[in-house]
Amino acid sequence: MSFIFLNSIYQRLSLRLPLLFYAATWTTLLTIIVAVASFSPELAFVSAITPSSSFSQACHDRGSVRIPLDLPLEVFCFPTEVFQRSKMDLLVPPIFAATIVAVSAYVVKALALWEVDGENNQF
Repeated sequence: MSFIFLNSIYQRLSLRLPLLFYAATWTTLLTIIVAVASFSPELAFVSAITPSSSFSQACHDRGSVRIPLDLPLEVFCFPTEVFQRSKMDLLVPPIFAATIVAVSAYVVKALALWEVDGENNQF
């Protein structure tokens, strides 16, 4: 088997290595931002409805949970049996994050942020 083919691939990749590193860096950064943005409201909601939080202390009944609503002065307590974990809880956030990262990558591509302004500035 001839290694000329592999050498050709290696040379092409080595020329594009800075561009690949740049793309990987932006993809990683976008993924982290989307993960923080998608999971922080969920974390805040879960920490608010835990029975030990000061927010939930307004419900005096054992087995009821206070839910944060738009009306801050009203206290609504719901039974804990209403809230269950579903399979969608594990499926929707990763799909949402992947969609946002893909759309962000297409926006970066559409805006041509990697284009070089001058002839001397090349990757």
